Amino acid sequence: MENHLENVLVFATNIKTENDKQKIISTLNEHSEIHEWNVDQEDIDCVLRIVTNTLSEEHIIHLINQYDFECAPLE
Repeated sequence: MENHLENVLVFATNIKTENDKQKIISTLNEHSEIHEWNVDQEDIDCVLRIVTNTLSEEHIIHLINQYDFECAPLE
């Protein structure tokens, strides 16, 4: 049995409202290399978690920045 390690990338964003989230939903849902994602809008950092095996932090930041949202890697 092979172990496929899912890579979880975690970012601080300013995706605060449901309306904000609507702007990025289709992009993230339709991206073939994003297996799963969510935004914790209750968190002060509006934490975005992305599950991908192939995409880099830079790639995700670029995707989110296109919508004029801030996006920075969280440790």
